[in-house]
Amino acid sequence: MFRRAMRSLRSTIGGIHADERGDVPGWVLITLMTAGLVVLIWALAGPALSDLFQQAIARVSGL
Repeated sequence: MFRRAMRSLRSTIGGIHADERGDVPGWVLITLMTAGLVVLIWALAGPALSDLFQQAIARVSGL
């Protein structure tokens, strides 16, 4: 009975360990796509955000 319980425990732990590896290529693709989107948005919105920041600083300094 003890051996059967140990085998069951080992198979359960082995199944959990195998599931934790995850889908590495999928996560790499998600990370690269996210980085690409950040660069694209930064390139498009960077000048407008910089101007907005400069205007805000000018207003605060003008008080």
